[in-house]
Amino acid sequence: MPLSHRITNLNEGGSDGWDLFNRARRMIAAGVPVVELTIGEHDIRTAPAILQEMHRSAMAGHTGYASVPGTPALRDAIAARITERTGVKTTRDNISVTSGGQAALFAAHTATCNQGDTALFIDPYYATYPGTIRGVGAVPKSVPASADKGFQPQAEDIRAASRTTSPAASLLINSPNNPTGVIYTDETLRGIAQVCHDQDMWLISDEVYDTQIWNGHHLSPRALPDMAERTLVIGSMSKSHAMTGSRIGWIAGPPDAIEHLINLATNTTYGVPGYIQDAALFALNQGPALETEVAAPFARRRKIAQDLLAGSNALRHVPCDGAMYIMLDIRATGMSGEDFAEALLDSEQIAVMPGESFGTAAAGHLRIAMTVDDTTFAQALARIIAFAEARISP
Repeated sequence: MPLSHRITNLNEGGSDGWDLFNRARRMIAAGVPVVELTIGEHDIRTAPAILQEMHRSAMAGHTGYASVPGTPALRDAIAARITERTGVKTTRDNISVTSGGQAALFAAHTATCNQGDTALFIDPYYATYPGTIRGVGAVPKSVPASADKGFQPQAEDIRAASRTTSPAASLLINSPNNPTGVIYTDETLRGIAQVCHDQDMWLISDEVYDTQIWNGHHLSPRALPDMAERTLVIGSMSKSHAMTGSRIGWIAGPPDAIEHLINLATNTTYGVPGYIQDAALFALNQGPALETEVAAPFARRRKIAQDLLAGSNALRHVPCDGAMYIMLDIRATGMSGEDFAEALLDSEQIAVMPGESFGTAAAGHLRIAMTVDDTTFAQALARIIAFAEARISP
Protein backbone atom coordinates (compact mmCIF):
# COMPACT_ATOMS: atom_id res chain seq x y z
CA MET A 1 0.00 0.00 0.00
CA PRO A 2 1.27 3.49 -0.78
CA LEU A 3 2.28 5.81 2.03
CA SER A 4 1.39 9.48 2.20
CA HIS A 5 3.32 11.96 0.11
CA ARG A 6 3.91 13.96 3.27
CA ILE A 7 5.92 11.23 4.97
CA THR A 8 7.71 9.89 1.90
CA ASN A 9 8.70 13.43 0.88
CA LEU A 10 10.23 14.53 4.21
CA ASN A 11 13.69 14.60 2.60
CA GLU A 12 12.43 15.18 -0.97
CA GLY A 13 13.69 11.71 -1.85
CA GLY A 14 17.29 12.75 -1.14
CA SER A 15 19.75 12.57 1.73
CA ASP A 16 18.81 13.64 5.25
CA GLY A 17 22.32 15.07 5.75
CA TRP A 18 23.49 12.28 8.03
CA ASP A 19 25.21 10.00 5.49
CA LEU A 20 28.74 10.40 6.86
CA PHE A 21 27.57 10.09 10.45
CA ASN A 22 25.80 6.84 9.60
CA ARG A 23 28.89 5.50 7.81
CA ALA A 24 31.04 6.33 10.82
CA ARG A 25 28.62 4.49 13.10
CA ARG A 26 28.77 1.43 10.86
CA MET A 27 32.58 1.52 11.05
CA ILE A 28 32.45 1.72 14.84
CA ALA A 29 30.02 -1.23 14.94
CA ALA A 30 32.54 -3.16 12.84
CA GLY A 31 35.29 -2.46 15.37
CA VAL A 32 37.05 0.49 13.72
CA PRO A 33 38.24 3.02 16.38
CA VAL A 34 36.66 6.16 14.93
CA VAL A 35 36.93 9.50 16.77
CA GLU A 36 33.43 10.96 16.54
CA LEU A 37 33.20 14.73 16.22
CA THR A 38 29.81 14.64 14.53
CA ILE A 39 26.77 15.21 16.74
CA GLY A 40 25.99 17.51 19.65
CA GLU A 41 26.06 14.82 22.31
CA HIS A 42 27.90 15.75 25.51
CA ASP A 43 30.81 13.51 26.51
CA ILE A 44 29.54 13.85 30.08
CA ARG A 45 26.25 12.20 31.02
CA THR A 46 23.24 13.64 32.84
CA ALA A 47 24.27 14.62 36.38
CA PRO A 48 23.69 11.79 38.89
CA ALA A 49 21.62 14.07 41.12
CA ILE A 50 19.16 14.68 38.26
CA LEU A 51 18.87 10.95 37.61
CA GLN A 52 18.35 10.33 41.32
CA GLU A 53 15.47 12.80 41.31
CA MET A 54 14.03 11.07 38.23
CA HIS A 55 14.25 7.74 40.08
CA ARG A 56 12.74 9.18 43.27
CA SER A 57 9.81 10.64 41.35
CA ALA A 58 9.16 7.41 39.46
CA MET A 59 9.32 5.32 42.62
CA ALA A 60 6.99 7.79 44.32
CA GLY A 61 4.39 7.04 41.67
CA HIS A 62 4.69 9.87 39.11
CA THR A 63 4.53 7.30 36.31
CA GLY A 64 0.94 7.76 35.15
CA TYR A 65 -0.45 10.33 32.76
CA ALA A 66 1.18 13.65 33.55
CA SER A 67 -0.20 17.12 32.97
CA VAL A 68 -0.20 17.57 29.18
CA PRO A 69 0.81 21.26 29.17
CA GLY A 70 3.53 20.39 31.68
CA THR A 71 3.25 20.30 35.44
CA PRO A 72 2.40 23.70 36.90
CA ALA A 73 5.66 23.74 38.89
CA LEU A 74 7.80 23.03 35.82
CA ARG A 75 5.99 25.60 33.68
CA ASP A 76 6.47 28.16 36.45
CA ALA A 77 10.19 27.36 36.66
CA ILE A 78 10.66 27.64 32.90
CA ALA A 79 8.74 30.92 32.85
CA ALA A 80 10.85 32.31 35.69
CA ARG A 81 14.06 31.30 33.92
CA ILE A 82 12.95 33.01 30.69
CA THR A 83 11.89 36.16 32.56
CA GLU A 84 15.26 36.35 34.31
CA ARG A 85 17.34 35.65 31.20
CA THR A 86 15.44 37.81 28.69
CA GLY A 87 13.65 40.48 30.71
CA VAL A 88 10.32 39.52 29.12
CA LYS A 89 7.59 38.87 31.68
CA THR A 90 6.63 35.23 31.23
CA THR A 91 4.13 33.06 33.11
CA ARG A 92 3.04 29.45 32.86
CA ASP A 93 0.35 30.60 30.40
CA ASN A 94 3.20 31.33 27.97
CA ILE A 95 4.68 27.82 28.26
CA SER A 96 3.90 24.43 26.75
CA VAL A 97 6.23 21.56 27.70
CA THR A 98 7.18 19.32 24.78
CA SER A 99 8.98 16.06 24.04
CA GLY A 100 12.28 17.80 23.39
CA GLY A 101 13.24 20.67 21.13
CA GLN A 102 12.54 18.69 17.96
CA ALA A 103 8.90 18.12 18.93
CA ALA A 104 8.70 21.82 19.77
CA LEU A 105 9.90 22.73 16.27
CA PHE A 106 7.24 20.50 14.73
CA ALA A 107 4.54 21.92 16.98
CA ALA A 108 5.57 25.52 16.28
CA HIS A 109 5.33 25.03 12.54
CA THR A 110 2.02 23.21 12.92
CA ALA A 111 0.74 26.25 14.79
CA THR A 112 1.95 28.85 12.30
CA CYS A 113 1.69 27.23 8.85
CA ASN A 114 -1.28 26.08 6.82
CA GLN A 115 -1.03 23.37 4.17
CA GLY A 116 1.05 24.73 1.30
CA ASP A 117 2.31 27.82 3.12
CA THR A 118 5.90 28.91 2.56
CA ALA A 119 8.06 28.60 5.70
CA LEU A 120 11.46 30.30 5.65
CA PHE A 121 14.60 29.13 7.44
CA ILE A 122 18.19 30.33 7.45
CA ASP A 123 20.92 28.39 5.61
CA PRO A 124 23.21 27.04 7.20
CA TYR A 125 20.64 25.14 9.23
CA TYR A 126 20.24 22.17 11.54
CA ALA A 127 19.63 19.16 9.33
CA THR A 128 16.05 18.45 10.44
CA TYR A 129 14.65 21.91 9.65
CA PRO A 130 13.44 21.32 6.06
CA GLY A 131 11.96 17.91 6.90
CA THR A 132 10.13 19.33 9.90
CA ILE A 133 8.55 21.98 7.70
CA ARG A 134 7.54 19.43 5.05
CA GLY A 135 6.16 17.24 7.81
CA VAL A 136 3.49 19.83 8.66
CA GLY A 137 2.54 20.25 5.00
CA ALA A 138 4.34 23.55 4.47
CA VAL A 139 6.93 24.36 1.80
CA PRO A 140 10.46 25.01 3.10
CA LYS A 141 12.45 27.86 1.56
CA SER A 142 16.00 28.60 2.65
CA VAL A 143 17.52 32.06 2.98
CA PRO A 144 21.32 31.86 2.63
CA ALA A 145 23.50 33.59 5.23
CA SER A 146 26.83 33.76 3.46
CA ALA A 147 30.29 33.12 4.89
CA ASP A 148 31.56 36.48 3.60
CA LYS A 149 29.00 38.22 5.85
CA GLY A 150 29.93 36.17 8.88
CA PHE A 151 26.89 33.91 8.45
CA GLN A 152 24.71 36.78 9.69
CA PRO A 153 21.29 36.70 7.94
CA GLN A 154 20.57 39.85 5.98
CA ALA A 155 17.16 41.47 6.36
CA GLU A 156 16.92 42.32 2.66
CA ASP A 157 17.47 38.67 1.74
CA ILE A 158 14.74 37.54 4.12
CA ARG A 159 12.39 40.20 2.80
CA ALA A 160 12.98 39.11 -0.79
CA ALA A 161 12.45 35.45 0.06
CA SER A 162 9.23 36.22 1.94
CA ARG A 163 7.67 37.73 -1.17
CA THR A 164 8.28 34.93 -3.67
CA THR A 165 5.51 32.62 -4.91
CA SER A 166 3.25 33.10 -1.88
CA PRO A 167 3.81 35.27 1.18
CA ALA A 168 5.77 33.37 3.80
CA ALA A 169 3.94 32.42 6.98
CA SER A 170 6.95 31.94 9.23
CA LEU A 171 10.69 32.34 9.61
CA LEU A 172 12.85 29.93 11.63
CA ILE A 173 16.14 31.19 13.07
CA ASN A 174 18.71 29.62 15.40
CA SER A 175 21.11 31.66 17.56
CA PRO A 176 23.56 30.67 18.95
CA ASN A 177 23.76 28.83 15.70
CA ASN A 178 24.20 25.21 14.84
CA PRO A 179 26.31 24.53 12.76
CA THR A 180 28.36 27.74 12.61
CA GLY A 181 28.74 28.75 16.27
CA VAL A 182 27.74 32.29 15.25
CA ILE A 183 25.58 34.44 17.53
CA TYR A 184 23.28 36.78 15.65
CA THR A 185 24.01 40.41 16.46
CA ASP A 186 21.43 42.78 17.90
CA GLU A 187 21.44 44.58 14.55
CA THR A 188 20.75 41.32 12.71
CA LEU A 189 17.87 40.46 15.04
CA ARG A 190 16.36 43.93 14.80
CA GLY A 191 16.43 43.60 11.02
CA ILE A 192 14.76 40.18 11.24
CA ALA A 193 12.10 41.57 13.57
CA GLN A 194 11.36 44.44 11.21
CA VAL A 195 10.86 42.09 8.28
CA CYS A 196 8.56 39.86 10.36
CA HIS A 197 6.47 42.94 11.22
CA ASP A 198 6.39 44.26 7.68
CA GLN A 199 5.56 40.90 6.09
CA ASP A 200 3.23 39.79 8.91
CA MET A 201 5.23 36.60 9.59
CA TRP A 202 5.61 34.47 12.67
CA LEU A 203 9.14 34.17 14.00
CA ILE A 204 10.23 30.80 15.38
CA SER A 205 13.42 31.23 17.39
CA ASP A 206 15.39 28.08 18.25
CA GLU A 207 17.38 29.05 21.35
CA VAL A 208 18.49 25.66 22.70
CA TYR A 209 22.14 26.83 22.92
CA ASP A 210 21.40 29.93 24.98
CA THR A 211 23.62 28.73 27.88
CA GLN A 212 26.65 28.28 25.62
CA ILE A 213 27.81 31.86 25.07
CA TRP A 214 31.57 32.32 24.71
CA ASN A 215 31.78 35.85 23.35
CA GLY A 216 29.27 38.68 23.29
CA HIS A 217 25.69 38.06 24.39
CA HIS A 218 22.50 36.36 23.30
CA LEU A 219 19.40 38.45 22.61
CA SER A 220 16.09 36.61 22.39
CA PRO A 221 14.05 38.32 19.65
CA ARG A 222 10.96 37.86 21.81
CA ALA A 223 12.42 40.72 23.88
CA LEU A 224 12.34 43.18 20.98
CA PRO A 225 9.50 45.72 20.74
CA ASP A 226 6.16 44.20 19.69
CA MET A 227 7.73 40.79 19.01
CA ALA A 228 6.35 38.80 21.96
CA GLU A 229 3.00 38.37 20.19
CA ARG A 230 4.49 36.99 16.99
CA THR A 231 7.39 34.92 18.33
CA LEU A 232 7.53 31.28 19.42
CA VAL A 233 10.74 30.40 21.26
CA ILE A 234 12.07 26.84 21.33
CA GLY A 235 13.90 25.75 24.50
CA SER A 236 15.29 22.44 25.68
CA MET A 237 17.01 20.74 28.60
CA SER A 238 19.19 18.76 26.17
CA LYS A 239 22.12 21.14 25.69
CA SER A 240 21.88 23.21 28.86
CA HIS A 241 21.67 20.28 31.29
CA ALA A 242 23.05 17.32 29.29
CA MET A 243 19.60 15.71 29.25
CA THR A 244 19.55 14.79 25.56
CA GLY A 245 17.93 11.38 26.01
CA SER A 246 15.26 12.63 28.41
CA ARG A 247 13.49 14.41 25.53
CA ILE A 248 12.12 17.43 27.32
CA GLY A 249 11.79 20.94 25.98
CA TRP A 250 9.27 23.75 25.66
CA ILE A 251 7.69 26.43 23.55
CA ALA A 252 7.29 29.96 24.89
CA GLY A 253 4.76 32.17 23.14
CA PRO A 254 1.53 34.15 23.37
CA PRO A 255 -1.12 32.54 25.62
CA ASP A 256 -3.64 32.04 22.81
CA ALA A 257 -1.05 30.18 20.73
CA ILE A 258 -0.03 28.10 23.76
CA GLU A 259 -3.67 27.05 24.30
CA HIS A 260 -3.79 25.62 20.78
CA LEU A 261 -0.38 24.00 21.17
CA ILE A 262 -1.67 22.25 24.29
CA ASN A 263 -4.56 20.92 22.19
CA LEU A 264 -1.98 19.64 19.69
CA ALA A 265 -0.06 17.87 22.46
CA THR A 266 -3.29 16.28 23.69
CA ASN A 267 -3.79 14.79 20.24
CA THR A 268 -0.17 13.74 19.61
CA THR A 269 2.30 13.07 22.41
CA TYR A 270 -0.15 13.45 25.32
CA GLY A 271 2.55 15.08 27.34
CA VAL A 272 5.92 14.18 28.82
CA PRO A 273 6.35 11.54 31.58
CA GLY A 274 5.90 13.07 35.01
CA TYR A 275 9.11 11.70 36.48
CA ILE A 276 11.09 13.33 33.66
CA GLN A 277 9.30 16.62 34.26
CA ASP A 278 10.19 16.38 37.95
CA ALA A 279 13.83 15.74 37.06
CA ALA A 280 13.79 18.77 34.75
CA LEU A 281 12.31 20.90 37.53
CA PHE A 282 15.03 19.72 39.91
CA ALA A 283 17.70 20.54 37.29
CA LEU A 284 16.35 24.05 36.69
CA ASN A 285 16.20 24.67 40.42
CA GLN A 286 19.98 24.12 40.62
CA GLY A 287 20.30 27.51 38.94
CA PRO A 288 22.99 28.85 36.59
CA ALA A 289 25.84 27.03 38.36
CA LEU A 290 24.85 23.67 36.87
CA GLU A 291 24.40 25.19 33.42
CA THR A 292 27.87 26.71 33.63
CA GLU A 293 29.33 23.37 34.70
CA VAL A 294 27.73 21.60 31.72
CA ALA A 295 28.97 24.30 29.31
CA ALA A 296 32.53 24.55 30.69
CA PRO A 297 34.13 21.74 28.62
CA PHE A 298 33.11 23.41 25.38
CA ALA A 299 34.58 26.74 26.46
CA ARG A 300 37.89 24.96 27.17
CA ARG A 301 37.87 23.14 23.84
CA ARG A 302 37.07 26.33 21.97
CA LYS A 303 40.29 27.80 23.38
CA ILE A 304 42.20 24.63 22.43
CA ALA A 305 40.88 24.94 18.88
CA GLN A 306 41.74 28.63 18.62
CA ASP A 307 45.32 27.98 19.72
CA LEU A 308 45.85 25.04 17.35
CA LEU A 309 44.30 26.78 14.36
CA ALA A 310 46.18 30.06 14.83
CA GLY A 311 49.09 28.96 12.66
CA SER A 312 47.19 27.00 10.02
CA ASN A 313 47.41 28.01 6.37
CA ALA A 314 44.87 25.44 5.23
CA LEU A 315 42.04 25.99 7.69
CA ARG A 316 40.27 29.13 8.80
CA HIS A 317 37.83 28.87 11.65
CA VAL A 318 34.59 30.80 11.71
CA PRO A 319 34.49 32.84 14.93
CA CYS A 320 32.83 30.50 17.42
CA ASP A 321 30.93 32.78 19.78
CA GLY A 322 28.48 30.16 21.04
CA ALA A 323 27.28 26.55 20.90
CA MET A 324 29.31 23.33 21.06
CA TYR A 325 30.76 23.35 17.54
CA ILE A 326 33.48 24.99 15.52
CA MET A 327 33.14 25.48 11.79
CA LEU A 328 36.22 25.34 9.61
CA ASP A 329 36.62 26.82 6.14
CA ILE A 330 38.59 24.21 4.15
CA ARG A 331 38.29 25.81 0.70
CA ALA A 332 42.04 26.47 0.58
CA THR A 333 42.47 22.72 0.07
CA GLY A 334 40.42 22.84 -3.13
CA MET A 335 38.13 20.15 -1.75
CA SER A 336 34.43 20.22 -0.97
CA GLY A 337 33.36 19.64 2.61
CA GLU A 338 31.90 16.29 1.63
CA ASP A 339 35.07 15.10 -0.13
CA PHE A 340 37.29 16.29 2.71
CA ALA A 341 35.15 14.63 5.40
CA GLU A 342 34.95 11.34 3.50
CA ALA A 343 38.71 11.29 2.90
CA LEU A 344 39.42 12.22 6.52
CA LEU A 345 37.27 9.35 7.76
CA ASP A 346 38.99 6.88 5.45
CA SER A 347 42.53 8.08 6.14
CA GLU A 348 42.45 9.20 9.79
CA GLN A 349 39.33 7.51 11.19
CA ILE A 350 38.05 10.89 12.35
CA ALA A 351 34.38 11.67 11.68
CA VAL A 352 33.26 15.27 11.18
CA MET A 353 30.20 16.69 9.47
CA PRO A 354 30.62 18.27 6.03
CA GLY A 355 29.20 21.75 5.74
CA GLU A 356 27.03 20.60 2.85
CA SER A 357 24.98 18.59 5.38
CA PHE A 358 23.69 21.93 6.64
CA GLY A 359 22.87 23.62 3.34
CA THR A 360 24.54 25.30 0.41
CA ALA A 361 25.83 28.34 2.35
CA ALA A 362 28.19 26.10 4.34
CA ALA A 363 29.68 24.33 1.32
CA GLY A 364 33.46 24.07 1.59
CA HIS A 365 33.29 23.96 5.38
CA LEU A 366 33.33 21.35 8.14
CA ARG A 367 31.40 21.29 11.39
CA ILE A 368 33.37 19.81 14.28
CA ALA A 369 31.55 18.95 17.49
CA MET A 370 33.66 19.62 20.59
CA THR A 371 32.24 16.53 22.27
CA VAL A 372 35.19 14.34 23.24
CA ASP A 373 37.62 14.80 26.13
CA ASP A 374 40.15 17.63 25.88
CA THR A 375 43.14 15.44 25.06
CA THR A 376 41.35 13.42 22.38
CA PHE A 377 39.91 16.62 20.92
CA ALA A 378 43.32 18.32 20.72
CA GLN A 379 44.94 15.28 19.14
CA ALA A 380 42.14 14.83 16.60
CA LEU A 381 42.15 18.51 15.63
CA ALA A 382 45.94 18.46 15.18
CA ARG A 383 45.55 15.51 12.83
CA ILE A 384 42.80 17.33 10.90
CA ILE A 385 45.07 20.35 10.50
CA ALA A 386 47.95 18.19 9.26
CA PHE A 387 45.60 16.39 6.88
CA ALA A 388 44.46 19.73 5.45
CA GLU A 389 47.97 21.23 5.23
CA ALA A 390 49.11 18.24 3.17
CA ARG A 391 46.44 19.03 0.60
CA ILE A 392 47.29 22.66 -0.13
CA SER A 393 48.69 23.11 -3.58
CA PRO A 394 52.35 24.29 -3.50
